[in-house]
Amino acid sequence: MFPKLAEDLAELPGLLDETRAYATRILAGLDDRPAAVPGASGKAVALPASGDGLRAAMAAFAARWEPGFSGSAGPRYLGFVTGGATPAALAGDWLTSTLDQNAHGAVGSSAVALEREAVAWLGELFGLDLPGAFVTGATMSNLVGLAVGREWLGELRGVRVTDQGLAEPIRVLSGTPHSSIGKSLSILGIGRRNLVPVATLSGREAVDLPALERELAAGPAIVVANAGTVNTVDFDDIRAIASLKSRYQFWLHVDAAFGGFAAVSPDYADLLDGWAEADSVCVDLHKWLNVPYDSAVQFTRRRDLQVRVFENQSPYLGLPGDNPDPMHLTPETSRRLRALPAWFALAAYGRAGYREIVERNIACAREMGARLAASPAWTLLAPVRLNVVCFAPAAGQVADVLDDLTRSGEAFLTPTVYRGVPAIRAAFSNWRTTSADVDRICAALGV
Repeated sequence: MFPKLAEDLAELPGLLDETRAYATRILAGLDDRPAAVPGASGKAVALPASGDGLRAAMAAFAARWEPGFSGSAGPRYLGFVTGGATPAALAGDWLTSTLDQNAHGAVGSSAVALEREAVAWLGELFGLDLPGAFVTGATMSNLVGLAVGREWLGELRGVRVTDQGLAEPIRVLSGTPHSSIGKSLSILGIGRRNLVPVATLSGREAVDLPALERELAAGPAIVVANAGTVNTVDFDDIRAIASLKSRYQFWLHVDAAFGGFAAVSPDYADLLDGWAEADSVCVDLHKWLNVPYDSAVQFTRRRDLQVRVFENQSPYLGLPGDNPDPMHLTPETSRRLRALPAWFALAAYGRAGYREIVERNIACAREMGARLAASPAWTLLAPVRLNVVCFAPAAGQVADVLDDLTRSGEAFLTPTVYRGVPAIRAAFSNWRTTSADVDRICAALGV
């Protein structure tokens, strides 16, 4: 064995204690760590010819790289709808690496059984009685749902797309789709140009039902319903869209990347009315479940078509059977056990814990929105429907505001454009965020 590797093995318990202590110092300092580090970079060095072991590697990381890492796990990182990692999720993630299971199949390990239990728990949390599987994030979750929808449309036309390819174009209809939808259509060979923008309601990002119905009259399609748009967390009327299935043929995919967590609160669950009728659903977990990157779940009604798309055909892997292994349900064959952090989080905090996180985050967003609306220096561009505040400075440039905020270290917000207006998004989804953080963010903005 390489000498330094043997030395690390012999000292492993002590080295893990040192790693734990180092991680604890980082977590204890989250309040003081800049939410983002402007212009952070590191000077590259050559690959070591012969390494000096874990302790030396940790010291090199601490000196060269760690100071440039953002406080994205902290309470005032409000960019991109980013969660953090609850204590239970962090423990589950550490054990995921410790146990190092390849969660591709059920042979020789209980890892896949645990994943199935975690998926069932998530379905219960969301009120969805659909089979599902873990994937890397919302992009992959959307891709899986659209891939199965593509196969469903092929079935309508008498074509097995998985074997024969696309025989004719597929239309995908949506009001305000997330960028991952276009990316998925590119990967799937459907093509970005076949994403048909459907008119939205006046002053809203929610799809206009009569406009959608006119598009559906042109023939079978995939409909992407949005349960929480990026800029304003607007929700399509999923119940009304689902009711159109009685008159038109379409695959209903619901993109509920973070909006799906409205289901855990009785005050907001009605926003998702009808999503249980969907054919496929996307929910991201490294957002409001607050598990470490990367993690999401996808739910699909037609598991038979899902297996047809993703079956890994090889004699040494076996056939999918009645209860297919995850490698036959998702693009990955080699699969990290992403379910374990989620399982720990759900086991530790349950429905009540996540209801409290969601409702506290929404309260923080509404508090910030109210302060901005009351200030002449700011314009609130849309109602705060859930956990995202979309606003703009009454004077000055968005880029300058965000640059000053980032340099202050107090918070990290991201730019956007809403209805042609350069704007700022503040997305609340971290389990640590409280009203005290809203005070600090607003003070940094001069509100």
